[in-house]
Amino acid sequence: MTTWLPDIKKGNGPLYVRLADQMEEAIMVGHLVDGAKLPPQRNLAFDIGVTIGTISRAYALLHERGLVSGEVGRGTYVLSRKDITAQAANDPVTIGLSGSRPFTAPPGKIRFDSTAAPDIGQSAQLARLMAEIGTECSSEIASYTRSFPDHWYEAGARWLSYGNWRPSPEVIVPTLGAHAGIMAILTAITNPGDRIIFEHMTYSQVSRAVGLVGRRTALVESDGDGIIPEDFERVCVQQHPKVAFIMSSAQNPTLATLPFDRRKAIADIAHKHSVWLIEDNLYGAMDKKEIPLIAELAPDRTFVVDGLSKAVAAGVRGGWVACPPHFAQRVRVAHKMMTGGLPFLLAEICARLVMSGAADEIWQACRREINAREAEARKILAGHDFRSNTDIPFLWLKLPEPWLSATFKNAALNEGVLIDDEDEFKAGRSEKTSHRVRIGFSSPESLNEVTNGLKVIRGLLDNASAGYDSVA
Repeated sequence: MTTWLPDIKKGNGPLYVRLADQMEEAIMVGHLVDGAKLPPQRNLAFDIGVTIGTISRAYALLHERGLVSGEVGRGTYVLSRKDITAQAANDPVTIGLSGSRPFTAPPGKIRFDSTAAPDIGQSAQLARLMAEIGTECSSEIASYTRSFPDHWYEAGARWLSYGNWRPSPEVIVPTLGAHAGIMAILTAITNPGDRIIFEHMTYSQVSRAVGLVGRRTALVESDGDGIIPEDFERVCVQQHPKVAFIMSSAQNPTLATLPFDRRKAIADIAHKHSVWLIEDNLYGAMDKKEIPLIAELAPDRTFVVDGLSKAVAAGVRGGWVACPPHFAQRVRVAHKMMTGGLPFLLAEICARLVMSGAADEIWQACRREINAREAEARKILAGHDFRSNTDIPFLWLKLPEPWLSATFKNAALNEGVLIDDEDEFKAGRSEKTSHRVRIGFSSPESLNEVTNGLKVIRGLLDNASAGYDSVA
């Protein structure tokens, strides 16, 4: 067993990440040689004066990086350089900017780490539409998109409508999906160095993307009902943010929905401190609680974003933005500069899906499938603490002692199930922990596969100590 010890004073970020980084460096430079056995978690925790939970998270992170292997009763060992290289070359779990999200599921794995619209046979309908467009619009497909027809804007106005709120087609911008729309807004109305407000846990791909374009993140506190208005105002006063990113309904990953009084308070605070609001309604539109959007309360300061990826088909990467008055052209130009432009085929198929009613029909079929899968999750996970919504394709699961989020994720992976731990959703460097994981159940091919994956999760929850030791 190695006598090497990390220095907890070195490095940046959460302590468990610093420990993992130092161990990775020690492996790469040879201080931890091939086959070396890492100290038992309790021993190392005692030796360097930290909690066993911190060591567990560091070891789990090393597992995720493909640097060590662990076996029940044997401990954790450094993989050989040959094994590390081979694993990196052959492992289809490709690491993206998020640091942990796989782009393709390895063979035999159940994918609970995605919330794309379930496959209910919509590809046949999409194929027919594409064939129609190819026949009717061959010249438009063969060239650049130089002008947008009116029905592209009308489709966006129709899809974004929610409750009593319906945007005018004149304020709509068709986009390459919700994420591209959000980034177009941010680059249109902010400058490098401006601060953007995010909840501690949210759709973190946006917060990471704003860092790439030179904007800074400001974190705001939230609870079971979403953003806390008093802390929102504190951040506005102290950090002078330019924009706040808000998922007002069915927040990802917490499923929190802001009550009306909080929406009104946030709208008032945004007016008071001249903060722009981006209201991501991607999941909210599926929830259908129809609490008025913040855009209804602050129409002059709120951009609304939605798309087809969760309700119709993720492969149809289309969406729309509804802008405050006089901002549509600015966002349209920013979107073109950021993305290179909107392909005619994509925009046309999205518009036809919406205008023909096919998008709503597909969503209703997806909704029935999601309802069945969510009901199955509630049945199998009964007795455990989780938040779910009948119309939303994921749940937010509280882990019992002694599980940590990253450790549970790794244990699930060892059992053939891919899930997202809480770090996947952290918008910035935060010590806040919820000891939860997100279980997305829309990607498996069948309800039977969902059932099998949920039974694995249930088994880990009910046998916490045994599963915990497997990654020690």
